[in-house]
Amino acid sequence: MSGFRIIGSGHYVPGRPYTNDDLARVMDTNDEWIRRRTGIAQRHFAPAGQGPADLAVPATERALESAGLGPGDIDYVLFSTMTPDHLFPGSGPLLAARLGMRTVPALDLRTQCGAMLFAFQVADALLSSGAARRILIVGAEAHAGIMPWRDWDILEGTNPARPSPEDWDRATRHRGWGIIFGDGAGALVAERSEQAGPGVLATDIHSDGRYAPLLCIQAGFHERPYLTDAMVNGDAALIHMDGREVFKHAVTKLPKSVEAVCERGGVRAEEVDWFIAHQANQRINEAVCQRLGVPLEKMPSNIDRYGNTSGATIPILMDEMRRDGRLRPGQLVCMLALGAGFHWGSLLLRT
Repeated sequence: MSGFRIIGSGHYVPGRPYTNDDLARVMDTNDEWIRRRTGIAQRHFAPAGQGPADLAVPATERALESAGLGPGDIDYVLFSTMTPDHLFPGSGPLLAARLGMRTVPALDLRTQCGAMLFAFQVADALLSSGAARRILIVGAEAHAGIMPWRDWDILEGTNPARPSPEDWDRATRHRGWGIIFGDGAGALVAERSEQAGPGVLATDIHSDGRYAPLLCIQAGFHERPYLTDAMVNGDAALIHMDGREVFKHAVTKLPKSVEAVCERGGVRAEEVDWFIAHQANQRINEAVCQRLGVPLEKMPSNIDRYGNTSGATIPILMDEMRRDGRLRPGQLVCMLALGAGFHWGSLLLRT
């Protein structure tokens, strides 16, 4: 039986951090309100003209450098994003082309904040079957284009004016999710290992489209045309999120999933070295830890600095942990996430 090892990692966030006080320029909010509800102090936004494939380039270059490899050593690309550069084609082949990977297969995955669970499961299958020897696993997001404010110059402090009452009200109406998201990319290099120890030990992964209306963008190809001026000027092209319901689902489903995956993997929760959770909301992760009875120190966090970078949160966090020495070979890791779809679950990984 073969497994796989993570042999390289990298991450990238664009530009300067935008603080909670910056957001208060374009909507009715403040630093204390945001910190108390989410644990977020700042986030980064991609500048105009940059999409997730652009953000993924430096993250991938750093991952390849840490692995001692070049683009030609990658056999497969798994690219996860919910904010693609284009409706089509996907961002995976764009990244591969920019790195000079030529005809390497590049698969886009659209499982939003649950991305890494599915990406690791697919990577495990590809490596185990011999279809690939080394896989680039990427999560990258450019949420800036769907933020609910229009006045970026006011947000950045280069324009001292206030937004129009209509723009202020629009942004404030969507502040429940507008304060959460940030942009960035994380990349991991996975290599097939003939040793049975490292790799995916067990999974507990689910999808349930009945909950899709709780977290979605309503515009799409079910309309004719798929995007109108009314949608752009209204709310249909923005995120719709029922924050309370998403919170309740997360703090209920995730602990159950972790318990299930530990049972399948034949381990106890207290044996897990790290619970690497999607960075959606610090209150969610604290509640999950409490329900599992595990110390919060075992669930590292960086949401205060980056916000919710959706599919990129877990690989960004894993890269930081590998570089500062917390995440080491041989450790037992439980990854967990819930995102739009709903997609949710957990995965046991031996590093």
